[in-house]
Amino acid sequence: MDEKIDIKSLTLGELEELLGGWGEKSFRAKQIYEWLHVKQVTSFTEMTNISAKLREKLNEECVLVVLEQELVQISKQDGTRKYLFALPDGNMIESVLMRYKHGNSVCVSSQVGCRMGCQFCASTLDGLVRNLSVSELLEQIYRIGADIGERISNVVVMGSGEPLDNYENIVRFVRMLSDERGLNISQRNITVSTCGIVPKIRELAKERFQITLALSLHASSQEKRLKLMPIAKKYELMEVLDICRMYFEETGRRITFEYSLVGGVNDTDEDVERLCGLLQGMNCHVNLIPVNPIKERDYVQSGQSEILNFKNKLEKNGINVTIRREMGRDIDGACGQLRKRYIER
Repeated sequence: MDEKIDIKSLTLGELEELLGGWGEKSFRAKQIYEWLHVKQVTSFTEMTNISAKLREKLNEECVLVVLEQELVQISKQDGTRKYLFALPDGNMIESVLMRYKHGNSVCVSSQVGCRMGCQFCASTLDGLVRNLSVSELLEQIYRIGADIGERISNVVVMGSGEPLDNYENIVRFVRMLSDERGLNISQRNITVSTCGIVPKIRELAKERFQITLALSLHASSQEKRLKLMPIAKKYELMEVLDICRMYFEETGRRITFEYSLVGGVNDTDEDVERLCGLLQGMNCHVNLIPVNPIKERDYVQSGQSEILNFKNKLEKNGINVTIRREMGRDIDGACGQLRKRYIER
């Protein structure tokens, strides 16, 4: 039996082509696209301006991916909401809603698990299971928006997984998310993170998106990066920084460097001095992240004085820097704490 078409992963052009093949006019594709991505229906029967015959055909030929909300945890500290979603194949992923003054931001997962092996991250502990489809990426935002009844204005692809290890789907996701006929989220409000897969960063630069690229740096030397991030074996620190410079030249979008501060590991005076040297003259922003605890590792957070010292030295060297607010830490919803998890039934 032929596999059904994942209709929510189709662009409007592809949907028009599909329906054209069925002898339907192109305006039908626009109607269906709106039902899928603006009204975000969960079944074909809800598409009330489509004929019963066409709805039946859609049902026969296509699958409408809808994530099942299994659990929501709400932080007592800041109201951050962590969602556990069941995928159609029974796998589970987590997504996080953070409320800011500037709007609602959703952190989405890009894979079930991860194969990158970063030492301070829970998402990688069980390895990679599979990539998420475009529909599964979009659905995390659609379900959370429906749950809170409010618009999502910002999206960060920083949940479980390495986004650029699921490159084709992430590129399509960015296009569809920012499509004015869909959710119409500005590309400037979309952030995609990466641990530093150099060839994929080069490809992404050619897309000329206006998104923010967040590079997980986490070390001031190749030697230290190797201890924390296995990807450093393949792509050396200087090579990663060079591709970041190229990305800025191609897109005009400054890079954000994510730097998790681990007590006694990468937060010393030598570290900050080296980092200032590496980033001197680069159009970039450094996001300092006090490392979040995960039970499988014994890394500890840097002390408050070390964190402030690190920030002040970067600023004195003319480097833009912020200390990330820890949101959702009490529900394991903060940076590096998401993991592949199954519910005992």
